[in-house]
Amino acid sequence: MMYRSVYLAGPDVFYPNARDLGDAKTALCEEFGLKGRFPLDKQLDLTGLTPFQAGLAIYRGNLKLMDQCDIVIANLTPFRGPGMDGGTAFELGYMQAQFKPVWGYSLDARIYQQRVVQPTAGVDENGLSVERFTMADNLMMIGAIEDSGGQFIARDGDCLNIDDHLQVLRELLQALTAQV
Repeated sequence: MMYRSVYLAGPDVFYPNARDLGDAKTALCEEFGLKGRFPLDKQLDLTGLTPFQAGLAIYRGNLKLMDQCDIVIANLTPFRGPGMDGGTAFELGYMQAQFKPVWGYSLDARIYQQRVVQPTAGVDENGLSVERFTMADNLMMIGAIEDSGGQFIARDGDCLNIDDHLQVLRELLQALTAQV
């Protein structure tokens, strides 16, 4: 299948260098003949909206942007804890539910269970069991990538370093375009 547009999901929009990272990722997609779509690309007028209304407008804008894309490449790097960003998890699931290929990467090469504090093996500090599936994140996320025909790459890197993102994204784009 020939892909034309890629939704670039991830917590990247929260990074202090979000715009630069988004621009660099979309430029790299163009090098591979793909239109990269970054969540900050959409034009939204949030003037006069309450914070809640603004949040809904952003959500709806992201849905429209995803609907325009053929595939998603999601940044699953841990965000504000041991697991991936919740919004990114939704975006990954939304695209997979539309039977669109889901690809992903992480700049933390450890498996999920290695990132969770476990005073007792297999149990977190609240007494809850910790997944032991040797996956990079929740089994539903990695399963979605696997079952959609996508690929996942994990490398150690700095989430604020644009070059670290681009190195892994380049690997994914090379694999993606080699399929065609």
